[in-house]
Amino acid sequence: MIRLVPMTSEEFEPFLERSVKNYAEQKTEAGNWTEEEALENSKSDFQRLLPERENSIDNRLFTIWKDEKSVGSIWIAKIAEDTGYIYDIYIDPDQQGKGYGKQAMLEIEKVAKDLGFSKIDLHVFGHNRKARNLYEMLDYEVTNVIMSKKI
Repeated sequence: MIRLVPMTSEEFEPFLERSVKNYAEQKTEAGNWTEEEALENSKSDFQRLLPERENSIDNRLFTIWKDEKSVGSIWIAKIAEDTGYIYDIYIDPDQQGKGYGKQAMLEIEKVAKDLGFSKIDLHVFGHNRKARNLYEMLDYEVTNVIMSKKI
């Protein structure tokens, strides 16, 4: 079983570096940003969303622990009185496929309930089939679909 432990300032730096880079890559792959603008746009979004880093109001950042080993991170934020939003879930590549992502998602539901949320939203890039499959298995429903075709 995994545990969600509030992220420390020491854990925040590697989280931020990885997340900014990954978000830029995902937005580029999705065709939302060019490679030239992606990293700067990503940094700007993270600065706006987490102005006080791991202590930003209405945000909860957790390190995912399995026994005594960190295996990933998850970030949920309050976006409405009754709604939490999962901005990021990450499982270390060498720890993927062991059920930790599913367990973390179930644990974040408990956190969300404790925070008074009755709903959790999230975004998943269309090309991220592994994540989409996980969310669908956990009964997340598609609420919007944006489609694109390069011509």
